[in-house]
Amino acid sequence: MILLSAIIALLISFYLLNEITDKFFVPSLDAISHKLKMSDDAAGATLMAAGSSAPELFISIIAVIYGGDNLDIGVGTIVGSALFNLLVIIGAVAFVRSSKVAWQPMFRDMLFYVLSIGALYWAFSSGVVTIWHVIGFISLYVVYVIAVLNWKRIFPYERVELEEDEDEEDPSWKKLMKPVDFLIDTVFGSKDRFIYNFLISVALIALLSWVLVESAVVVSDAMGIPKYIVALTILAFGTSVPDMMSSVIVAKQGRGGMAISNALGSNIFDILLGLGLPWLILIIGSGQAMEVSGSDITSHIFILLASVVGMFIVFLITRWRVNRFVGAIFLGSYLVYLVYVIMQAI
Repeated sequence: MILLSAIIALLISFYLLNEITDKFFVPSLDAISHKLKMSDDAAGATLMAAGSSAPELFISIIAVIYGGDNLDIGVGTIVGSALFNLLVIIGAVAFVRSSKVAWQPMFRDMLFYVLSIGALYWAFSSGVVTIWHVIGFISLYVVYVIAVLNWKRIFPYERVELEEDEDEEDPSWKKLMKPVDFLIDTVFGSKDRFIYNFLISVALIALLSWVLVESAVVVSDAMGIPKYIVALTILAFGTSVPDMMSSVIVAKQGRGGMAISNALGSNIFDILLGLGLPWLILIIGSGQAMEVSGSDITSHIFILLASVVGMFIVFLITRWRVNRFVGAIFLGSYLVYLVYVIMQAI
């Protein structure tokens, strides 16, 4: 009965995340970015990335507060989410709609992603996270945001115009969810209240992602799946759903660059702030440095680096185009990674 309830909670949470992201999160993000006169890729790399990465941040904070073995769960979720964002989200974006992306913002995000991975290795290779590691993480993210906001002035590039897809008729099963849709519409305000809608969206995305995580843990315990695999796979998948939904939505609108910037920006946010802020809380609260174990995570850090290098090579070969061929490469790579994780656990 508990297993069935957890599965139902997973399915409902997936649906709610999709509806909230589609109807309110992306539209409110568009309104805010236009108000701030931000380019699509800048909005994707900052506002969308920070908002949709809130679940990873909350999980990491909870893991730090609980302490002990839970620290590995927080780090494992973020590392697993980073692989999911890069390989699955970009792969899904490539399948949804073929497009050509501007190399300038892609190069920027890949550069800072590599620097973020380097910072992660720097922290774990030392075995002890100090306040200087935390300052380095947070400072690097501040530099990234500054670079995003000013990159177009340094390396000019054309903005991709929005192309709306034709509305598709709702499937029959969706009619059964009309009471749920009515409840969602009641919680949110009108379109002109985009700040309110954005904040409510982020809060509900975080709450629903927590439900996903808790439900996934129940399922894994009931089915005898090791929690180490849960952190790198199920938890990573559950917390990355908002990123995937947001990216697919904007990709359908012809903004593949914004979708990819969202995936990379989310990874940068997860590593630098998703770990940096919880570590800062723990170090300030305890008044001492935090010991970390690098043996279990080092190999996955190198996989993160290999994935972004591979992404750069693929984009050079395709001349910065995403299509189904690129999608197959990325999704296939993620399947290989899953096999690797499972083999490690056996």
